[in-house]
Amino acid sequence: MLDHDFIKRLKNREHISNMLEEVLGICKKYKLEKPTMQLVQGIGYNDGKYPAKLDGKSTFQYNLWLNMLHRISVIYTDCTISENFKSFSYFYEWCEKQIGFGLPNYELDKDLLIKGNKLYSEETCVFIPKELNVLLTKRQNDRGSLPVGITEQKGRYRARCNIYGVRKHIGYFDTPELAFEAYKLAKENHIKDIAHKYKDSIDIRVFNALIKYKVDIGD
Repeated sequence: MLDHDFIKRLKNREHISNMLEEVLGICKKYKLEKPTMQLVQGIGYNDGKYPAKLDGKSTFQYNLWLNMLHRISVIYTDCTISENFKSFSYFYEWCEKQIGFGLPNYELDKDLLIKGNKLYSEETCVFIPKELNVLLTKRQNDRGSLPVGITEQKGRYRARCNIYGVRKHIGYFDTPELAFEAYKLAKENHIKDIAHKYKDSIDIRVFNALIKYKVDIGD
């Protein structure tokens, strides 16, 4: 027969357990951090639902999440992150549902769907091939104040564009504006070619964004 003290201790444990479940339920409902949870990179939190390491090595998903937090806190300090993406378990589950996730040489991108976007979120982020990410990266190089893709040579303006890793000569023009228009046409056509190359392994939103992509003079 159970003594009264044991029954009392058992009821206390059940009460504490119920309270803990209630608190965790509230945290999940309102996307709050769990109590005593330490912030990762001062931004995110790992609730332990999925492993951060396997066999002593960080998982692919955790590294991806950690690198995103690092970029926000150290490199791109003008960028922000959605409340959902602060949670490793949410980010993990989101990744698993995305087209392109886990494919070789695919990278997380935040500003293709919305040019100039500075928010990492489930609405703005997609996975795209590294080849495409490099193609769309803004580079100043040695052009100075001239438009992207344009250099001055002997009083005329030369337009060149990287096509599949090779810097192709487009032509010489009398003004930087005319040279840029030629560069713009070549670059946009190349982006469309890349879109069709990867059409079967990218999100339809990515494909549509590439087909409509416009090169700006300041890119």
